[in-house]
Amino acid sequence: MKIVAGLGSVDEYIRFCKAGADEFFAGYVPYEWNKKYGTVLPLNRREVFCSNVQLGSLSELEILAGMIRKYDKPVHLTFNALYYIPEQYPEIADIIRRCMSLGFTSFILADPALMEYLNEQKIICEIHLSGEICEVNSRMLSVFRKYPVQRLIFHRKNSFSDMESVVKHGKNPGDKAGKRERVITEYEAFVMNELCHFSGAFCNSLHCDELGYLCRVPYRLGQEADCPGKQKRFTEEIPERLPYDEEGYLCGATGCGLCALYQLQRAGITHLKLVGRGNYTDFMERDIRNLRKALKILKQYDSEEMYQKIMKQTLFSKGCSGNCYYRESVAHR
Repeated sequence: MKIVAGLGSVDEYIRFCKAGADEFFAGYVPYEWNKKYGTVLPLNRREVFCSNVQLGSLSELEILAGMIRKYDKPVHLTFNALYYIPEQYPEIADIIRRCMSLGFTSFILADPALMEYLNEQKIICEIHLSGEICEVNSRMLSVFRKYPVQRLIFHRKNSFSDMESVVKHGKNPGDKAGKRERVITEYEAFVMNELCHFSGAFCNSLHCDELGYLCRVPYRLGQEADCPGKQKRFTEEIPERLPYDEEGYLCGATGCGLCALYQLQRAGITHLKLVGRGNYTDFMERDIRNLRKALKILKQYDSEEMYQKIMKQTLFSKGCSGNCYYRESVAHR
């Protein structure tokens, strides 16, 4: 499985390549777009400019394209708002053409209308179906196979059995009205950081400089149980104090799926999404190195139980966050 890391700045690219990232995803929001539409009509649902979350100029893309040619680690650009107003589609098409002229060929999309518009404009690019695209099942996959989809990105709430079923369907070319359907060969799943109580498509929060993110509102995860007086309480809570190190770092502090790597691999996942745009660069670099260590341990052990045991001894000797992406994978914890 390959590591796909979030990139918030061109300055991070070389560091993250050396740390062990195989691929990257990045947002690109031209200044002209932001000046015209602001934050309420976003290009990729991450309209943040006060920290390293977006690339904001064509010159940055030119620099990044040069780095890609040298290090041979691709960057996929995100244009994954759920929908756009009619006048925006020609503008997005022009932005994508400019990106493609620099050598960027793969784009993470969530809006079916945008895919259809690019198809009508004969803009042939590699499409990654965004994790923001809502529910994932075999019927949905059949609908999108008419577009040049190379990869499906599962959202945060999929089970292993759902993933495995969809992967099997996607790799089977099938037959629709006498036409051979496209095969989808790559499948990506979230593995670290930014575990959210929403699935992307059902999140109504704006991710911008002006407002706090709704997903950052403090909350506790747990199972509800009836209490006297018809009140509710949580029976399982996240630890009050997480075992951060002296630098304030904890692997997977805001979301972790490392225990699930064995199950993700068995389900057919080919790429692991390491979220981190806007994160501290030093912490993100450590995340990449830790995920690389976990993958190395995974190769050494055929047993899920042994993998989890050795991985936890190596990465979580003082304890983990408890913020599990895939709770069904932690039976051995």
